[in-house]
Amino acid sequence: RILEKGAGWFCQIGTKRSPGTKLLSISGDCLSPGVYEFPFGVRLSEVLKIAGANDVLAVQMGGASGHMVGKDDFERSICFDDLSTGGALMVFGPDRNIVEIARDFMSFFVHESCGYCTPCRVGNVLLKERLDRILDGRGEAADLEYLETLCDTVKKASRCGLGQTSPNPVQSLLESFRDVLEGMVDSRQGSFQPSFDIRA
Repeated sequence: RILEKGAGWFCQIGTKRSPGTKLLSISGDCLSPGVYEFPFGVRLSEVLKIAGANDVLAVQMGGASGHMVGKDDFERSICFDDLSTGGALMVFGPDRNIVEIARDFMSFFVHESCGYCTPCRVGNVLLKERLDRILDGRGEAADLEYLETLCDTVKKASRCGLGQTSPNPVQSLLESFRDVLEGMVDSRQGSFQPSFDIRA
């Protein structure tokens, strides 16, 4: 159609700064997964409705190294200057554990790291281990600050794109689902630390 109608026609679709259309591969907890073509600027809520995602907890925008967004972001637009994505959308329903999802993404990055640079080789392992600790019920309030700092370090100090984007699942948790994390960690201040395992 672009060859037949020309670039000017295609640029009239979408938004001024994101002209044209985008192919979105939609998978996960929805009735009609598949590949859809949408004009740039379409609202995420409209995409979810067309894909039959009626009860959604979160959407992973752009694969494992993308960003996970919650219900507060469903009215945002899919385009380069708002919600950008390479094309993959993973839909997660209310029965999913959002922290487990992030931990599984981190397991993938631990496996995929080539091991050349320390921030990626070690940092991803430490991020995954801290999520494991929170999921095991041994998390502390200080873990959230630790995760924030470590994410920043791994992103800034890693040599290649894998390490520069691998902390995104954890950063998404901290940004969009902080209340979930806060509900899973012990906020008591004192000498007793839930992370201490006397049996170990």
